[in-house]
Amino acid sequence: MLVTVMLLFPVCRSSVRAVLYCQRRFSKIQVSPALSERVRVFESLRERQGQQRTSGATKQAFSVRLADGRTVNGTTGVTTPSIIAQNARVKGALVCRVNGELWELLRPLEADCELQLLGFDTTEGKQAVWRTGACVVGWVLERVFGVNVCREGVSESSLYCDHLLENNALSLAELEERCKEAAGQKLPLSRLELNRQEVTELFQNNALRLQLIEEQMSGPTVTVYRCGDSIGVCNGPLLPHTGLLKVFKMLQVSPVTLTNPVGTSGVMRVMGVAFPGEREREEWEREQEETRQRDHRRIGKDQELFFFNDVSPGSCFFLPKGAHIYNTLADFIKTEYRRRGFHEVVTPTLYSTALWERSGHWEHYSENMFTVTGDTHTYALKPMNCPAHCLMFEQRVRSWRELPLRWADFGALHRNELSGALGGLTRVRRFCQDDAHIFCTPEQLEEEIIACLDFVRSVYRVFGFSFHCLLSTRPTPCLGEPALWDHAEQQLERSLQQFGERWQLNPGDGAFYGPKIDIQIKDAIGRQHQCATIQLDFQLPIRFDLQYVGGDGETHRPVMVHRAVLGSLERMIAILAENFGGKWPLWLSPAQVIIIPVGGGSESYAQQVVRQFREAGFMADVDDDQGATLNKKIRSAQLAQYNYIFVVGEKECVSGTVSVRTRGGKQLGRRPTEEVLASLTHLRETWSNQDDF
Repeated sequence: MLVTVMLLFPVCRSSVRAVLYCQRRFSKIQVSPALSERVRVFESLRERQGQQRTSGATKQAFSVRLADGRTVNGTTGVTTPSIIAQNARVKGALVCRVNGELWELLRPLEADCELQLLGFDTTEGKQAVWRTGACVVGWVLERVFGVNVCREGVSESSLYCDHLLENNALSLAELEERCKEAAGQKLPLSRLELNRQEVTELFQNNALRLQLIEEQMSGPTVTVYRCGDSIGVCNGPLLPHTGLLKVFKMLQVSPVTLTNPVGTSGVMRVMGVAFPGEREREEWEREQEETRQRDHRRIGKDQELFFFNDVSPGSCFFLPKGAHIYNTLADFIKTEYRRRGFHEVVTPTLYSTALWERSGHWEHYSENMFTVTGDTHTYALKPMNCPAHCLMFEQRVRSWRELPLRWADFGALHRNELSGALGGLTRVRRFCQDDAHIFCTPEQLEEEIIACLDFVRSVYRVFGFSFHCLLSTRPTPCLGEPALWDHAEQQLERSLQQFGERWQLNPGDGAFYGPKIDIQIKDAIGRQHQCATIQLDFQLPIRFDLQYVGGDGETHRPVMVHRAVLGSLERMIAILAENFGGKWPLWLSPAQVIIIPVGGGSESYAQQVVRQFREAGFMADVDDDQGATLNKKIRSAQLAQYNYIFVVGEKECVSGTVSVRTRGGKQLGRRPTEEVLASLTHLRETWSNQDDF
C-alpha cells in the first residue's frame, strides 16, 4: 500500500488556534429546529442500539492476519483496525477490508480475520475520502447556506450533494473554503443501520429525501451517518473524522432530473472532490489532464471512428474505421470460441412480455426495458440473451452426453438507461456483448468455471491488462433458497482458489438470480474497469423447468453459467481507445499501413504495394498528395496514428523493397516487401502489441 497520510496528526499551537477559530465561526450560525430535531432522533436511536449491543456482548481474544503476513492479537468489541494500524506502524490507512468486506477503521473487529488496510492510492480509500467529503459538503450546505439537502454520495469520479437552493446562486469558491474550515474541526462521523420505520421517523420533515432513500434501499435497512449537525444516508465506509480531509475542490453545479419528484422541482447537484493533502490533489489533476488527452470521445472524433446523434439517443453510429475495430474484436473472440468449444447462435431481438415474466426479468428489470405494443400484446426489446437460450435448450429432450452446451450470441441488446447516465461508448442504450451461456451438469461446473477464468486471462493478456477477481455474493432481494445460494457461492470460491489469481469477496453484489465472479482490469493509467463477468444461475433452469436425461436414465436439472469476457463491445472499445491513447496495436488498428511515394516514377509502385497489403487483409492507404513535402507527409501519417509508414522511391522500386518507419519515428530501414508483409502478418495473427519486427 502506498503510504499517503498519517493516521494521527501532531497538534501544534497554530492548528489548535485554527480549530478554535473555526468552531467559534460556525457556532455563530443558528441550527434550524428541523436539524436539531433530527439530531435528537438520531442520538435516541443510537443510544437504543448501543444498549442492545452492550447487553449481549462478551469480550474474547482473537487474531488478525495483516496483508504483509504479520499476525496481531485483539479483543472483540475493543480492538479496531485503527488501533491495529497505529500499533503496526502502518501509515496512510483510510479504510480497510475485513475478510474481503469493506470496513471502517473505528468499527470494532469481532473475530479472527484477515485485515487489509487501504490508503488513498486504492479505489476503496479514494471512495471513502469522497464519501466523507460529501458528508462535509452536506453539513456546510445545510448549516452555512441553509439549503435543503436531499441526497449525497459518490460516483466513480467525484462526490456530489443534491439540494434545493431557493433564490440564491452557490459560490463554488466560498463552498470550498467553508468545507475546508468545517473539515478542520475534526468532526466525528457516527453511523447507524436503520429500518424503514426508523428512517421515516428520522426524516419525517423531508419528503424528498425519504422518497430518494426508498428508491435506493435494496434491503431491509439503510446506513445513516451523522456529521456535526447534519444527518444523511451513506452507501459505504467513512473516515474516522473529517480532519483527515485537507483539500476540497468543487467542480460544478448542475440541475438534476428526478424520476418521481415529490411535488418539487429545481433540485441541483454540486459535484466536487476531496483529498488528504496537496500532493494527492496535484496527482489527481495530472490524472485528469491525462484522462482528457485519452478521452475516447475525442479519439473517436479525431480518428473518424464513431459518432452519436439525437435521432437515436445512446446508440452509436460506427464509421468504417470504427466498424473495423468493432468487427476485429468480435472476430478475435470468435476465434477463441472455436478453440474452446463454443457455438454461435442467433436469436430474435423482440419478445412478448410473457417470456420476461417467465424468466423473472419483468419483475426485477422491466423499468430498464424498451417496450413495443403490437396487435393485442406488449413486446420488449431484449436487454439480455439468457431467456432465449433457455427456450433453445428446452426445444427437445437433452442427454447428459450433449453437456456442456456452450452457446454464444452477438445479438443487439437494448437497455433503457437514463438520459443523464449516457456518456460516449461507456454507457449506451444499444450495444452488443460477447455473451455466452453454458449449460452443464453439477459435476462439470467447477471445470467450466475454471475454463471461463482461463478464457478471461488469455484475452486480457493480449491487451496487456492486469486484473483481479471479485466474488459477488447474494443481494437483497434475490431469487431462490438460501441453501442453493450457499452451494453456488462455495463452488465459485473453490474455482477461484484453484485458478490462482488474486481475488476478494464482494458481499451483496451478486445478480438477483445467482452469485457471480466480476473481473476488474487495470488500464495503462491505473484506472479500474469492470468488464468480464461469470455468473452462476440455478434459478433460470428452475423457472424454465430445464432438464436433461442422465446416465442413470433419470431427469436432472442443468446448471446455467452466464459469461462475458469483453463485456459490451462498445464499452471495451472506449476502454481500449483510452488505454492505448488512440495508438491502436497493429492487429486492431483501423490505420495500419500508409505508403508514401517519393519521385515521379514511384507512384505506380506505391499502388502495387498498397494492393498487395490490402489483398492480405491490411488497412493500407497511399498518400499521393503532390503538394506536400516528405516531412509533412510523414508527420501527417504519424498524427493519423498509422502503425507503419512505408517510404518508396527509385531505389525501392528497383529492389522491390520499402523503407519502414514506425509511427513513433523509429526507422526500421529498407526491407524486402515480401519480408515486411510476412512480419506484419505474423504480428497481426498473434495479436501482438509490439511495434518492432
